[in-house]
Amino acid sequence: MGVQSMKRSNPRAASFFRETRTRIFLIYVALMLAAVGLAIPIFRSLLFAGVQKRVNADLLEEVESFETAYSQWQSSGEVTVASLSVMLDGFIGSSLPEDDNFFIALIDDEVYRTNPIFLPDYINSESALMDRWSQMEGYNEGQQMADDPTVGQVLYVVEPLVVNGVTRGQFVITHLSAGEEQEALLGFYTFAQVVSGLLVLALLLAWFLTGRLLRPVKDLADTARAINETDLSGRIEVVGTGELAELAATFNAMMNRLQRSFESQRNFINDAGHELRTPITIIQGHLELMGDDPDEQAETVDIVIDELDRMGRLVNDLILLVKSEHPNFLRLETVTVEELVTHVFTKAQTLAERDWHLSVETTVRIVADPQRLPGELLNLLNTAPQHTQLGDLIELGCRRRDSQVEFWVKDTGAGIPVSEQVRVFDRFARVQYTQRRSDGSGLGLAIVRAIAEAHGGQVGLSSQPRVGSIFTLTLPIEQVITLPAYQESF
Repeated sequence: MGVQSMKRSNPRAASFFRETRTRIFLIYVALMLAAVGLAIPIFRSLLFAGVQKRVNADLLEEVESFETAYSQWQSSGEVTVASLSVMLDGFIGSSLPEDDNFFIALIDDEVYRTNPIFLPDYINSESALMDRWSQMEGYNEGQQMADDPTVGQVLYVVEPLVVNGVTRGQFVITHLSAGEEQEALLGFYTFAQVVSGLLVLALLLAWFLTGRLLRPVKDLADTARAINETDLSGRIEVVGTGELAELAATFNAMMNRLQRSFESQRNFINDAGHELRTPITIIQGHLELMGDDPDEQAETVDIVIDELDRMGRLVNDLILLVKSEHPNFLRLETVTVEELVTHVFTKAQTLAERDWHLSVETTVRIVADPQRLPGELLNLLNTAPQHTQLGDLIELGCRRRDSQVEFWVKDTGAGIPVSEQVRVFDRFARVQYTQRRSDGSGLGLAIVRAIAEAHGGQVGLSSQPRVGSIFTLTLPIEQVITLPAYQESF
């Protein structure tokens, strides 16, 4: 049973170590341990080097003090063993050596006087080191590692004592490093304990802060798991600034676009289904009721063909809207605005008996699709006769505005209510006019907007009921987008 429990826990442990938070934390732990592992021996080396430097400085300072006193004795004129003893008594009695330092005066191979009075066994009068010092004839600096841990390293400076050209003794200034090393080690251990405590605290804070830092990523994963084809409302709370906050904001913006796209597609499918259902129902009903009478059959066939034609136009409009979203939708060429509107105006006059006007205020050349753009203008012009009366004005015009060209279609018809102007360019939008004589699918103005946006332009509307409407189409003179070579995809 214990083995089965361990096997069940393995996947959880493996998942824990695969988490980004755990990996970042382990990297942080490794870096901190490496830093501490390097810092401790470096600190120890620097600490002991500082102690060594300070000890050497103390020794040299005391050597200089003795040399001053020794020089004064030599220049006093009375250089005898007796006067040497007096000088040594005066210097040793009036001087206070630093901690763990010892003054030792040797005369004729015997210890004459020391400060402190009691010497450690390693450097007492019967030690080998003392015997070696007593044999030195000249100035000497040295050090010796003792095998006694209470002594440590012995640093010493030996000054010869010369009376009338004969070495009669030695003055030794020595230091035992055990005490200094113990103090240094105590400081080192204190430092190690503080660093260890801070390391543990830093690791705990790192684990906590890593969790907070990566919370947007976890929220992103949780939100993404909660999103499905029926619910796209999930969003991430954006907190603070930085890359993760930017990630959360970018994800929310992406979801907003996706939600709008899905809603648009859903509405599009619903509207398209509704538009196609009507002619299908009409065709099915007439075919089911059709009898054997030839005249009745001919009438049914005419109705069926008319509905099929309407369905065909609707499908073609839908295909055109889909194609307008492709980057290879346009075939751009240089087009003369004056020639384009004149050609479109000639065609438009056959749509209905109206008071047709043409206003050309620019002859600029633009980069546009010479097939799509005239069709776009004809769509606008085709809408005007449906909502105007005999004798009403319909005007097609163009003018330049800075780096853009503006086309307009103006009429003096029924106009469009303000409440419905915002939706006239939507797919399948049918504005409720007072008099409407169109059986269109409601895609004409949506196609106009799609083609305008494909050109990098926009459409607009200004209308007042019973006064008339002005549809505007604004396009850039030069295309700033690079389109691939045209390829027919339908």
